[in-house]
Amino acid sequence: MKMSNKVYDVMKWLTVIVLPALATLYTVLADSWKLPYAEQMPTTITAISTFLGACLMISSHNYNKEQ
Repeated sequence: MKMSNKVYDVMKWLTVIVLPALATLYTVLADSWKLPYAEQMPTTITAISTFLGACLMISSHNYNKEQ
């Protein structure tokens, strides 16, 4: 299954910018506001971001191999 350029760009933006920023934001706010799961949430978000990054690298590799 091929991914359109627009979907790839959105996924890359989410993976590289949004998810790491969200993990950082939650870490800072959890400490200040005593939010629950101060360690688990950022770890989970980072794991998801890493997984999506790996998927995007595979997609990019396959696309470049076809060109």
